[in-house]
Amino acid sequence: MSAAGDRRSVIRELIASRPVATQEELRELLAARGHAVTQATLSRDLAQLGARRAAQPGGGTAYELADAPRPPLLRDLVRAVDDNGSLVVIHTSPGAAQVVASTFDRAHLPESLGTIAGDDTIFVAPARGITSTRLAKRLRDLVSA
Repeated sequence: MSAAGDRRSVIRELIASRPVATQEELRELLAARGHAVTQATLSRDLAQLGARRAAQPGGGTAYELADAPRPPLLRDLVRAVDDNGSLVVIHTSPGAAQVVASTFDRAHLPESLGTIAGDDTIFVAPARGITSTRLAKRLRDLVSA
């Protein structure tokens, strides 16, 4: 395999294994793997691979490959978001609660104190001073994004 082919293979692996938000971050990851590249070379490699920046469920963007399978969107996994004045309860597809809760936890939402996930149900506690209604609205907005 050529040096460019080997480098592109590493780029594919890096993008598939973690969120990579910027070319600079990707350059640093490549350098750690023994592939020092210029920004121009990296841009050409990303174009050759069909990489694009895509919105992430918790906010921000990251590179993804055009031929990579896309993970289900939150709106595909979440069936309902309700609140009772104290907690927010999220109903998901069977088996999806832990993935959805982890997504919300990694987003570090200031409105949320934390989550507890079962198989298809998540309890979300609002942070101090935040109503469950406000938190539910914020979570619904994230799900529909």
